[in-house]
Amino acid sequence: MPKSKRNRPVTLSKTKKKGKEHKESIVNSIREATEKYSSVYVFTFENMRNLKFKEFREQLKSSSRFFLGSNKVMQVSLGRSVADEIRPGLHKISKLLRGDSGLYLTNLPKEEVQRLFNEYEEYDFARTGSTATEKVELKEGPLDQFTHEMEPFLRKQGMPVRLNKGVVELVSDFVVCEEGKPLSPESARILRLLGIKMASFRLHLVCRWGPEEFEIYKEGLDDSDVESA
Repeated sequence: MPKSKRNRPVTLSKTKKKGKEHKESIVNSIREATEKYSSVYVFTFENMRNLKFKEFREQLKSSSRFFLGSNKVMQVSLGRSVADEIRPGLHKISKLLRGDSGLYLTNLPKEEVQRLFNEYEEYDFARTGSTATEKVELKEGPLDQFTHEMEPFLRKQGMPVRLNKGVVELVSDFVVCEEGKPLSPESARILRLLGIKMASFRLHLVCRWGPEEFEIYKEGLDDSDVESA
């Protein structure tokens, strides 16, 4: 009896072909977008939140296009040198695609783009390993925000708690996190329960390319960084 397609193993050659096709699709999409939009920006991000980013992207979809993914693929799309750039000067943009970064292509005026990116900030709960932005300490006594069913879970997070007549109670002061130190999984869970948001999702403009000019926005960078990169 022949095997169903669902059970057939995916061969390495098919996987490679699919990966190559995906990369080629991205390269073509970026190249087509550079013909459609008047400006190309490199931006970086911190504390990425996919849902929040999707909302921001939807807000601008009528005038703009975003690309996130492999920096190398995006660099190849634009061209990494004067010899292979797809439009004059785009290799400079390519040079500054480093780390957590992406491409933003738009027809919006540059002043509007700068305002949108500078004003954008979304707060969310910090994840394990994030740096605590403040010290959070709970004092000995009742924790009225928690129901009695929460007591076993809180104890598992390392909190010195007990039930006192059905009320969750701290038997001693407890430091959830220290400012400047990474959050443990337990600390991150407790902060979420307390409703304390320490992560700030931000987008930062690095540079802008237009047919007539190239601008660098990020402090500490200049044209020499582009030419030597």
